[in-house]
Amino acid sequence: MKIKLIFIAGCFALCQNLMAQDTLKLSIEDAEKLFLKNNYQLLLAKYEIEQAKADVITAKLFDNPELSHENLFYNHETKRFLETSYATGQFSTQISQLFKLAGKRNKSIALANTAVKLQEFEYFDLIRTLRYRLRTSFFKLHSLQQSANIYKVQIAALQQLIDASSKQLLLGNVAAKDVLRIKSLLYNLLAEELQVKNEMAGLTNELKLLTQIDAATEVQTISNKSTENQSLNKQAYTTLLEAAKANRIDLKSAQTAITYAQQQLKLQKANAIPDVQLSLAYDLKGNYPEKYTGLGISIPIPLFNRNQGEIKRAKVTVEMQEVAFNQLENTLKNEVFQAYQNAERIEKLTTNMDKNFHNDYQQLIQEVTNNFKKRNIGLLEFLDFYESFKETTLQHHQLQYERINALEEINFVTGTNIYK
Repeated sequence: MKIKLIFIAGCFALCQNLMAQDTLKLSIEDAEKLFLKNNYQLLLAKYEIEQAKADVITAKLFDNPELSHENLFYNHETKRFLETSYATGQFSTQISQLFKLAGKRNKSIALANTAVKLQEFEYFDLIRTLRYRLRTSFFKLHSLQQSANIYKVQIAALQQLIDASSKQLLLGNVAAKDVLRIKSLLYNLLAEELQVKNEMAGLTNELKLLTQIDAATEVQTISNKSTENQSLNKQAYTTLLEAAKANRIDLKSAQTAITYAQQQLKLQKANAIPDVQLSLAYDLKGNYPEKYTGLGISIPIPLFNRNQGEIKRAKVTVEMQEVAFNQLENTLKNEVFQAYQNAERIEKLTTNMDKNFHNDYQQLIQEVTNNFKKRNIGLLEFLDFYESFKETTLQHHQLQYERINALEEINFVTGTNIYK
């Protein structure tokens, strides 16, 4: 019997530990570490870089020499097959090597190296984009979790109030309509809480996909005071724009794409120049003189095909990439300006707000609840205060998120980590 009790107690303790392990307390720093380590999109992008590097190896390789051999198959005079002797046999052998002219090999190597840079830029720009998604999702989830706690506290307080009011209703001290009004407020809060939890579930799923956290794990975000207390530095728009031009990976990628197109044009022009093939041949008796040794050269005559089509295509590609770069640069200017304006508006709003307003309001609502229980204030006044408290608190959390998100957007559009 004692053994059974010990076994049951051990199982219960194990279950408690497993349940405790299902909740993961996650800071933004931990989330970024998991993201860089586990994200599948980043892992796939790394493989694409390695594939591009393999193309560099291929471009550096020389063409293989070609060896050809022809042998007498059957000598009808001697009734023998594949004879190679000088007296009754015959064979000829040739070895040839293709030599590329006009620097085609070096141009191909340069093109392949530029392709590696393009893949690396795509990788780092993918990090920039996914990191922005990660951080904005994290901060939004943290804001909603704070709001969910407000709903939880208010729902518990209203439930206690309903229980107390129901007892007073039986004694005839409270009107039934008052109890129904409180219940109506409770049901509204429960419905709103459900919406918040649904939104939290979507954001949690986004975080888990980006960081590869187990699907069954509950994520509890940890507040970062240094992040929450950040403010917009007094940096001019032009300073942020210069930072964006210097650091935006997609802009560097667009510039490199122009270089790639220019290198492709040079290669196609080089391809218009024929390559030379040198050969060395030996013939036993099928040529003059016998035991003939010959040196040959082969080169196409560029009479009709001078690679005009591919050269034209490469020229058009250069022009296209230049237009794409100009378009991206113009888009970048607008993105930086808009992000700066948004952050500046939110900063002005939060700067003018009373820092102690939220805490003072929480104390006020507690006093209002106590006064309602003591019948010092009426139901309508109580409900008005309660609704106002809820809306104010939710707006406070939303504003905190908007402020952090505005700074994150500046980081994103400038390609920097000005605000950490």
